[in-house]
Amino acid sequence: MSAVGSPTLFQEVVETEGHLIDSHIMERIFDTVVEYQARFEVEQFRIGRTNSDPSYLRLRVEAPSRESMASLLQQLLGLGCAPVDISDVTLSAIVRDRCAPEDFYSTTNHRTLIRHEGRWLEVEDQRMDALVVVEGQRAFCRRLRDLRAGDRVVVGMRGIRVAPEAKERDRLAFAFMSNGVSSERQVETAVRQTAALLRQTQAAGKKIVVVAGPVVVHTGGAEALARLIRHGWVQSVLSGNALGVHDIEAALYGTSLGVRLSDGRQEEHGHRNHMRAINAIYHAGGVRQAVESGRLKSGVLYECVRAGVPYVLAGSLRDDGPLPETITDMNEAQDAYARELRGAGLVLCLGSMLHSIATGNMSPSWVKLVCVDINPAVVTKVSDRGTGQAVGVVTDVGLFLESLAQTLVPA
Repeated sequence: MSAVGSPTLFQEVVETEGHLIDSHIMERIFDTVVEYQARFEVEQFRIGRTNSDPSYLRLRVEAPSRESMASLLQQLLGLGCAPVDISDVTLSAIVRDRCAPEDFYSTTNHRTLIRHEGRWLEVEDQRMDALVVVEGQRAFCRRLRDLRAGDRVVVGMRGIRVAPEAKERDRLAFAFMSNGVSSERQVETAVRQTAALLRQTQAAGKKIVVVAGPVVVHTGGAEALARLIRHGWVQSVLSGNALGVHDIEAALYGTSLGVRLSDGRQEEHGHRNHMRAINAIYHAGGVRQAVESGRLKSGVLYECVRAGVPYVLAGSLRDDGPLPETITDMNEAQDAYARELRGAGLVLCLGSMLHSIATGNMSPSWVKLVCVDINPAVVTKVSDRGTGQAVGVVTDVGLFLESLAQTLVPA
């Protein structure tokens, strides 16, 4: 970083390569420079000559102060721009557990490489809001709470390259998802596109992870989700205590929140059914024991146990019970979610804003995420919180699941 002209003017040359126009990255780069009251000059731009060729941009930026230039570079790094002046990353040793240097580099969810001892290393376990720890000739994303004295972490912004995911060339197939309200015809299209994504993910040998809220049960979608699990379309289920409780309530008593799923009418004394469900699982010794003993004979968790599909139930302050399998320590629940997301190619989020946002935060940007919710604000929030790879379907989760199951597992 060097001052030019006026002593208060600072200058940097950055470059980036990729599908800059298709993904609207170039305009975001320009907008970001202006937003930080800086100036830019395009020194070189080569547009890809075919639909598979990347474009190249070399940009000179000027900012009024060292601090504003540092802030601008941090934003540009997240958009894939790196200083042309290539040098190794700067490492700083952690002196105290969970205490990072003030100038630590905070990761995005995009593919990241660092230059260490003259070699480019791809950062493993990529996720947003983490630090980069270097061990020998390997680099890892590590959460602040996992830092230990002696760890060497990347500080500053030199020697770092970030590669944002380019949007798919067939992205217009999902363009309707940005609409506030989807018609039935559009939802049918979304189901076909989602089914195609599931097939592609399965063919690529990647995991399909489902993030589900209790609305799956309330809207009558549990049977369809159970069918997808039974036929091998789901490799992990991530949720909270509520899904498990109401899934078991529905399986044992035919109600969800005390409402009969058969006709939508309130069951007499049905308000206690979810507590009866929890009690039944405790009597059995756990969900697996309830399945093995024949006490639990249907439902999402039943199919998970039968198919050997792992599930994680993350607890919360409002939980009843909770079920014996529910993880009430939030750090442990996050770790369990992260383990199940390794190797994922597609995450299907169904009616759970909290768990969908959490999962998006843990997932690298090359993992596709489809968010289905009747509330368009949920779809927007998942994307706005940094999960730019998310696409949304605004519809009833139960109807969507039933249609998806019929598409993938014809009766």
